Amino acid sequence: MTMSPHEVQAYVLTYLEALDCQIMERSPAHVTVKLSPEADKALTNRPYYWGFVERTGAPAETMSFTFIFDPDSYQQAIEAAEAKAAQASPPVVPNPDGTNGVTNGSPQGEPPKETILGRYFGITPSLPQLGPGRILREEVVYGSRRLQQIFGAAREGGAFVNLFEQAAKRQLRATAPAVYEPWLGVCFKVEFACDLKREELHFLGISLRSGEIIEKFGTKLNRRDLSPRLAENMHVQTAKVSLFDAGAALESHLTNRLQELDYSWAEKAQERLDLELDVLDTYYEAVLREDMPEVESPGNITSDTENVHSNRTPPAPLKKVLDITNAKPIGADVELAAEAAVPIDSETDAEEEKAKQAVIDREAMKLQYETRRTEMIWQYEPKVKVTAISSGMFHLR
Repeated sequence: MTMSPHEVQAYVLTYLEALDCQIMERSPAHVTVKLSPEADKALTNRPYYWGFVERTGAPAETMSFTFIFDPDSYQQAIEAAEAKAAQASPPVVPNPDGTNGVTNGSPQGEPPKETILGRYFGITPSLPQLGPGRILREEVVYGSRRLQQIFGAAREGGAFVNLFEQAAKRQLRATAPAVYEPWLGVCFKVEFACDLKREELHFLGISLRSGEIIEKFGTKLNRRDLSPRLAENMHVQTAKVSLFDAGAALESHLTNRLQELDYSWAEKAQERLDLELDVLDTYYEAVLREDMPEVESPGNITSDTENVHSNRTPPAPLKKVLDITNAKPIGADVELAAEAAVPIDSETDAEEEKAKQAVIDREAMKLQYETRRTEMIWQYEPKVKVTAISSGMFHLR
């Protein structure tokens, strides 16, 4: 789902006009607006300032924005305006005394104002305008942060309304008051989702007096003049159906309507899900079937070593066997034997580390398989989601 620049502009202007913002400048590519206090509170995130205004009663100064809906067209318009202004500006006329005059409407012969930055660096960059008179510039396109903020503010501010149908002028002069009939209207958003997605809006209304349910309740409201103010010489009837029962009746009515739809798309989505899961299971099954190397515990290695040493008969003293009177102690031979045994222990440790790493890799592969399977089910599994996005009480004649 996306929105064109014209649709974004129409939505933003509707929101700004609904909050009584002052439109100062408008074109097909942008709008310059001075926010109302309500819009300023919703969009500028200045709670401390508005807390100060409410506590002290000081006059509020709202912010001004230039919202750009089509950046390319807006930039072209700016460049065209600058070129037109450059052509219309008077040329530089030299004075008889040899000094050049000043353009852009300044009196001839008046020297330009010198600044410290201009003295040392030449052209002085223009500083941003600060204070209440500044106008912030933002690009409001589909997906931008500011548009998302306006969506959220509109959703929060318009989640529930209480409107009254305005009476005709002759009713204001009538002797008997007219009677309002209370209606509960709820706008439901229905999402049909799998690896594809489709959305529908269902605006249903139910009378709190008779329990009558009307589909496309918006068309009934479009022909009426609604206002949050109760009109004079009007009387509101007492509801016979509670809001809880009315909401349950609307949900039941919408559920029955959804059950009558064709869900062949869900069967096809389930077939695609089964195919994707079969491919995923086949791939990871081959990976997880690999043989794990056997890991010998340190206790087994120690016991085997002890058995070898216990079965081995202690050697005879070297002096008696060779009958050498000046035979030296065998300490050097024992050290050589110990050094020869060290590589064996190193090889054992390497095998153990290799086996442990294989176990870690196997667990990581299992976790990856479970994650991929969960994501695929979430993406392909067909589901229907119903959300109430807005509601309101409508008092109609």
